[in-house]
Amino acid sequence: MVSVHMAPVPRSVVVAYRDDGVPSRAMGALVAGQLPPLPPAIVGMFVTGVLLLVGVAGTDGLAVFAPAVALLLAGPGSSHPHDGRLDWLVPPILRLTEYGFVASVGFAHDVPPWLILMLLGAMAFHHYDVVYRLRQRVYPPAWLATSGFGWDGRMLLVALGGLAGQVTLMFVLLSLYLWCLFSWESITCWLAAPRFGTDAADLGAHD
Repeated sequence: MVSVHMAPVPRSVVVAYRDDGVPSRAMGALVAGQLPPLPPAIVGMFVTGVLLLVGVAGTDGLAVFAPAVALLLAGPGSSHPHDGRLDWLVPPILRLTEYGFVASVGFAHDVPPWLILMLLGAMAFHHYDVVYRLRQRVYPPAWLATSGFGWDGRMLLVALGGLAGQVTLMFVLLSLYLWCLFSWESITCWLAAPRFGTDAADLGAHD
């Protein structure tokens, strides 16, 4: 029998959609929720986009870390409750920038397209799974974002692969690890989830 602890969903589920790793959560703890999340996320996306357009993704030096470091501007906003009218835009901005960075580094270093899609697929599967869980009021465990490295950790690892000249190897290892982690955790969670979860969610939507 599978037994999984079901964590309660917080009042603002937007924070759960962020998928923050350890670096972002640490920076968020420093500002104690005082920094609005949307402006730094937009700035980080803009700077990252500019750096990718000038070809940083194809470098083998420290410059490949620049987009990942730039997007860490969004890290301090992780502790904010995300209760602003437009704060729901933060998770899509983080997803767009993370996926764009991973794809740019992969194509710039001649990683096979199927392998790039494999890594992007693992991340997309996880993010879709989190969205569907929250619709059923099944909050993902806190350790999952840490074990999955978060959007920030994954970007830093891909950048590390570029710095070491082992981008393809990093894509292979990261893809296999994330698919195993996210699929195993998702299956065990849904097997343990109460069968009345959907009904409860529907009832809550009509309250």
